[in-house]
Amino acid sequence: MSNRSAITTAAFLFFVTVPAAAQSYYSDNLQDSRIGFGRSVAVAEGEVFVGESETFYSSGLIHVFTKTGNTWIEAYSIQPENALPANGFGFQIALAENTLIASAIDPGLRSGSGAYVFERTDRSEEWSQRAHLLGDDLEEGDGFGVSVAVGNGYAIVGASKQNEGTGAAYVFKKGDDGNWTQIQKLVLEDGEAEDRFGSVVTLDGTHALISAARRNGGIGAVYHYTLNGETGQWVLSGQVEANGLDENARFGSAILLSGRHAAIGAPGNNSGTGTVVIYVRDDSGEWDNTGRLVPFDQLPRASFGSAIAATDRALWVGAAGASNRQGRAYRFTWNPDRSWADVDKLAPSGIANGDRFATRLAAYGDLVAATSPGDDYGAGTAVIYETDDDGHWYLANRVDSELEALPGVAGGQINCESNVAADFGCHAIDMVALLPVAEMGGTRGVKLNDVWGWTDSTTGRDYAIVGLHDRTSFVDVTDAFNPRYLGNLPMTEGANGAVWRDIKVYRNHAFIVADGAGQHGMQVFDLTRLRNVDGEPGEFTEDAHYDRIASTHNIAINEQTGFAYAVGARGGGETCGGGLHMIDIREPTNPTFAGCFADSETGRRGTGYSHDAQCIVYNGPDEDYLGREICFGLNETALSIADVTDKEAPVAISRATYPNVGYAHQGWITDDHRYFFSDDELDEIAGTVDNTRTLVWDIADLDDPVLVKEYFATTSSTDHNLYIRGNRMYQSNNTAGLRIVDISDPTNPVEVGYFDTFPSGDDVPGFHGTWSNYPYFESGVILATGRREGLFILKERKDLVP
Repeated sequence: MSNRSAITTAAFLFFVTVPAAAQSYYSDNLQDSRIGFGRSVAVAEGEVFVGESETFYSSGLIHVFTKTGNTWIEAYSIQPENALPANGFGFQIALAENTLIASAIDPGLRSGSGAYVFERTDRSEEWSQRAHLLGDDLEEGDGFGVSVAVGNGYAIVGASKQNEGTGAAYVFKKGDDGNWTQIQKLVLEDGEAEDRFGSVVTLDGTHALISAARRNGGIGAVYHYTLNGETGQWVLSGQVEANGLDENARFGSAILLSGRHAAIGAPGNNSGTGTVVIYVRDDSGEWDNTGRLVPFDQLPRASFGSAIAATDRALWVGAAGASNRQGRAYRFTWNPDRSWADVDKLAPSGIANGDRFATRLAAYGDLVAATSPGDDYGAGTAVIYETDDDGHWYLANRVDSELEALPGVAGGQINCESNVAADFGCHAIDMVALLPVAEMGGTRGVKLNDVWGWTDSTTGRDYAIVGLHDRTSFVDVTDAFNPRYLGNLPMTEGANGAVWRDIKVYRNHAFIVADGAGQHGMQVFDLTRLRNVDGEPGEFTEDAHYDRIASTHNIAINEQTGFAYAVGARGGGETCGGGLHMIDIREPTNPTFAGCFADSETGRRGTGYSHDAQCIVYNGPDEDYLGREICFGLNETALSIADVTDKEAPVAISRATYPNVGYAHQGWITDDHRYFFSDDELDEIAGTVDNTRTLVWDIADLDDPVLVKEYFATTSSTDHNLYIRGNRMYQSNNTAGLRIVDISDPTNPVEVGYFDTFPSGDDVPGFHGTWSNYPYFESGVILATGRREGLFILKERKDLVP
């Protein structure tokens, strides 16, 4: 897509000469440190280097593409010699002639973190690892490698999170013997916490620019260093002034340095629309501001200036936030007489919300690479632009990588022996089978989320109903050793793929909702149709559709009453404030709206938003509510209990909060309706608790729920979904996998088994690993979804535990 507009604004009346080899370097947004293909990019003559730092089963990679005929293909990849799984290699790349530096951001500072230097004599030679660089005083969490630069026999590596975010930059020099050694550590004498000095480092000859992108209340600052030829030390020469920028402008989030010229991005300026400021260095070493670039269409929250690159006669600026984070690239070209010619706004065809096109840009001569790390559900892609014989730009190729995948397991279970089953840590749980994502309809980048089960009362067969980003898949697990994928139900036409999908079952029908999915609504699918599947997997259509909701986070069903409760509704229809949207499903293919309930004293916005819920016909010790339909809502800030027997007049019974609330997420009631167990999704991430925490509520008096226990697990992973069956609690705890907890004494839970579905990295807080589980089959097999890995079929070895 291309929109052309003549440049008439005075802000554009400047000219900067940028040689073909110049590159730009990017800010220290560690929040996206685990995005995949396209996290970093560099370009040389006839070569495109794309970093893929999110690889879980091996080290990160740098993919190198070269042109064969008219097609760009991957020629080879680069990895460090001491590669470790999930070490974030490829987080940043810098290239100068035949020297390449790439960082590996590992928050735990494991062996394998740092920056790697590779060299070759010319393009006909393979890259050889020459050095593994680490600062001499690093600590965990310093962010060493958040930015890198190389050239003229020097390398600079930023560590912007060091010293409470004050930041630092380490300088390394290549000696006559070819070895690289640290010669300097650069810091700001008046640095303050959260300045993030070292966010971006650039190097050109004897000059370097280093930013502190959050200094001055988030305005940002950029500092100029020069090499003292006598001492061999880099000396602060001054500051590149940025006047008239807003707070949170993030000046210095991207820097293009070439000789006397610099272009510096401030993507947060003008309420996030963004700005690029242009400079020329005079003979005295001062940087003169010669103009500014802003996007001609002034798209809100575009983040214009988050990436910058230059070709022979054009300056390229990335705006990854434009158009609902679809992303755009702006190409500003100039005439031979040094006047600006025009500007093009570019995006590849088929771009979607969240793709973040032009997050990274790199150029050499008339060759440009732009990445879309959000494409393919976060797997990432890149596009390569070239010019034809008439000098016109065209998109030559879209490139990506082949995703890692674990091999499936079928034909016989793998027992847990010595706390290992295949490559998975375990105790008292065997792996019956593993069906990878790709073998249940998942395409590139698609991951699993929710799972539920159904037993056909007529045939006795068991089925897994598995949520994916863009569909729901059905798997026959009757023969648990040999699960059979039957087909899938695509997302609602016109909806978009999303991380969240949730499924429950009533009267042989599956009810499916999705969050962040646009006009998705609730799909209804007749599961008895699975009886007739024979041969190759097929694609199904829904049997009914409910459109009184749009995007919806979750759904609860009370099978005793025949009512469904959609929660977290937004984006259209009757949202009920994000609380309980009640649906009569007693006729499954004719769902009808029944009412709303929301406790406005809960939820982050005071609307009663429920993230998840469980609704039951109460049969517990509180005689006041015997036989009433009661819903337990996990409402972000509190546990909410409501009587919804009368759908036209539901009543709030009580609410309860607890210490160190992060995000009240999900929960389940014990079989005797005496206790309710719930989890908090963000307390581990926030660091307000050290280990995975489960909250145990005594609900003998529904008017006054009492927190009687905070159960802490042995790991610090983020908890997600938990379910209870008898005296067992089954917890899906993200990176720590499935955990089985004995709750015979509800106030003294004891872990009796685990299966770590996420084989890479430590069991730390975060959103990788398992999503959910289903423990209710009579066979005793347990379904568990691994986001990237697939559907695990597991079974507890009860002979090994109490």
